[in-house]
Amino acid sequence: MFRNYLKIGWRNLLKNKTFSIINIVGLATGLACFLIIALYVLDELSYDRFTKNADRIYRINADIRFGGGEIHGAISSDMMGQVLKKDYPQVEQYTRIYNFDGYKLIKKGNNYIKEEKVANVDSTFFDVFTFPAISGNTHTALNEPNTVVITESVAKKYFPQDIAHGANVTGKTLEVQTPGDNKTDVYKITAIIKDMPENSHFNYNFLFPMKNVSYEWGRYASHNFHTYLLLAKGTDYKAFEKKFDDYTNRYVLPYVQQFVKITSMDEFKKAGNKLEYSLTPLTKIHLYSDYQFELAPGGNIQYVYIFSAVALFILLIACVNFMNLTTARSANRAKEVGIRKVLGTEKRELILQFLSESVLMVCLSLIIAIGMAWLVMPLFNSLANKIISVRNLFSPAILLLLVALPVIVGLIAGSYPAFFLSSFRPVEVLKGKLKMGNKSGGLRSVLVVFQFATSIFLIIGTIIIYKQLHFIQTKDIGFNKDQVLIINDAFSLGGSTNVFKEDITKISGVQSATISPYLPVSNSSRSDNTYFSGPSTDVKNGFDMQNWSIDENYIPTMGMQLIKGRNFSKDFPSDSSAMIVNETVAKFLNRKDPLNTKIYGQDDSARLIPYNIIGVVKNFNFESLHQNVGPLCFRLRKRAGSYVAFKVNAANISNIISSAENKWKALVPSMPFNYRFLDESFNEMYDAEQRVGKIALIFSVLAIAIACLGLFGLATFIAEQRTKEIGIRKVLGASVSGIVQLLSKDFVKLVAIAFIIAVPLGWYFMYKWLQDFVYRISISWWMFAAAGITALFIALITVSFQAIKAALANPVKSLRTE
Repeated sequence: MFRNYLKIGWRNLLKNKTFSIINIVGLATGLACFLIIALYVLDELSYDRFTKNADRIYRINADIRFGGGEIHGAISSDMMGQVLKKDYPQVEQYTRIYNFDGYKLIKKGNNYIKEEKVANVDSTFFDVFTFPAISGNTHTALNEPNTVVITESVAKKYFPQDIAHGANVTGKTLEVQTPGDNKTDVYKITAIIKDMPENSHFNYNFLFPMKNVSYEWGRYASHNFHTYLLLAKGTDYKAFEKKFDDYTNRYVLPYVQQFVKITSMDEFKKAGNKLEYSLTPLTKIHLYSDYQFELAPGGNIQYVYIFSAVALFILLIACVNFMNLTTARSANRAKEVGIRKVLGTEKRELILQFLSESVLMVCLSLIIAIGMAWLVMPLFNSLANKIISVRNLFSPAILLLLVALPVIVGLIAGSYPAFFLSSFRPVEVLKGKLKMGNKSGGLRSVLVVFQFATSIFLIIGTIIIYKQLHFIQTKDIGFNKDQVLIINDAFSLGGSTNVFKEDITKISGVQSATISPYLPVSNSSRSDNTYFSGPSTDVKNGFDMQNWSIDENYIPTMGMQLIKGRNFSKDFPSDSSAMIVNETVAKFLNRKDPLNTKIYGQDDSARLIPYNIIGVVKNFNFESLHQNVGPLCFRLRKRAGSYVAFKVNAANISNIISSAENKWKALVPSMPFNYRFLDESFNEMYDAEQRVGKIALIFSVLAIAIACLGLFGLATFIAEQRTKEIGIRKVLGASVSGIVQLLSKDFVKLVAIAFIIAVPLGWYFMYKWLQDFVYRISISWWMFAAAGITALFIALITVSFQAIKAALANPVKSLRTE
């Protein structure tokens, strides 16, 4: 019997090819979107779950506020992990990751290669994290200095011949340079591990021992390490967090008292300051952590929720289309149903017949959807910055979903048409008196309202996201990011840095140049120091401030504005002890004129050093617009910088880059030449938002397209039901435009209702999204109006096609049977 149902269903599909193609393609598009987003969501939720004991691993975070400076970071001090393990039995093991160097130069042949996936870790790293070893003992591999653990891909990259012949490269050496250090160190390879999974919140190819980090160990208040704790089984991490107050009082407070006059942490907090530690579960770092200094850009659980909802809505829209398009064709099958009922077919059998056809159509749509997902996945990966394979669809968890989808979607999408068609009265059908009730029309109207409310909501979200991104691009951020060429790794030039800068400055089109280890973007270096507004280390006048070393050309090259005082100058030898501060510092000092005011810093022996303020620079956003502009000062450079920056004329940029590369190779031929533009680095800070905007735009277009298919189905249905009415109106003199208006006005009402529903929802969710930005746009009425007008315009075009077709039909044909 079921086989017979499928035969009948297949014949009906072939009989109504246009209807079938529209229905199947619409459903396939919805299913493809659902599958792609499902893969994305599952990938996001899978982060860091590959490691053994993932449910017991936690990262320490620090929330620090001192004066006007704040750090909300995924970092802790170098001492914290080992002290916690020593004093608290709940800590089974700890490990630290240090990657503030950012990269290393690894020698291959006669040249050095810049490797950015590098980090220094404790020897306990593999006691906490699980990464399978190919060769060597990972648990002892980093016990000694000048050792290194590499991944399988690195082994193939640096020792291709050995790997090709099956040789074990464990025991071989690598020559390595660290940024800022012009000497080469030799590291022995002690273990090789499999490549780290992509669904990890960090991904390294080289792991060096912590013993090779050049650092003044034993600091409790300097936070430069990512520390992870493996807690004992059964430990409640929230309860353990309460131990941090005890740790702070026992260890941090005595250390801080060497530099700041403070009797207790309560006194520190009463002055408006803050020093708190917390834990983030390993499996929640990627999606739930919003801390600074993450080891890699994270995801956002809000986007997972949003895209999950979008996937569900698009799938529901596709199902609604199926209902509307099927019922729109129902009149053509009414006599078939009537005859079968007269011949004794039960209602249950008719329902099974139509549900079988529905499941068959969903199966065909699903096959097409998998093909569409396969084709589109590379584009989606590029937009989402992912490496997701469609082969993941056939993993056990997804395969179960694929098997269930035709049944679930088929029953949902086909239930209404099945019950609707099977309920026809055979006498009325065969007499040609079939009338569609108001109840069914009302349900279809509700479904169309749902479709367009969803579409308008997505349009509103897309408009606001793009307006915020445009605001970021055009906002006065306090410096000029355009046409600034950055040459990286300037430390490789050694004593030739100034020679390189001066030679490039002579090239036509180069306006100015500067050398500094700091750039006004969040992925640059950072140096936080404690300063005091008076000659006393009292907690009330202390504050944390970023301290950037620059030269005399930095401010003009970056296009920053001095609003008071002057810039550094070679004509003033005293500038070596001078300071330029931003407006945030000037406001904190609470002086009418901060010029010639002293700010006091400390040397390594806690001795106060006075610095004279000679200028105030207008606030500029040196971090993303998600954050306030914190205190920052400039001091005259005393050491070589990591970057050489040139303000250039865009018309001559190719010649400038070519000349810079030639000069670089002449000075340091073995070192890689790397450059970028400042505006590119600025845009990278908002990479996640830009990707979300593009994805939202694509899914908005798809949702609207699928919704329009549903609207087309409803327009077809209405036109079929009002064929004779239209014929009578034409005979009585109605114009084509009048009939089109008659058929369209009901749809305009539906879109208007959808608009009323979508506006408050769109405002609420986008208002919440904008709260993540300190600097943000205001939500204006025109954004909602634009979304509504766009949806209405698209709806009218869709409906008008069918309405005009009905209005132009010959009334003689429609009235012949009366």
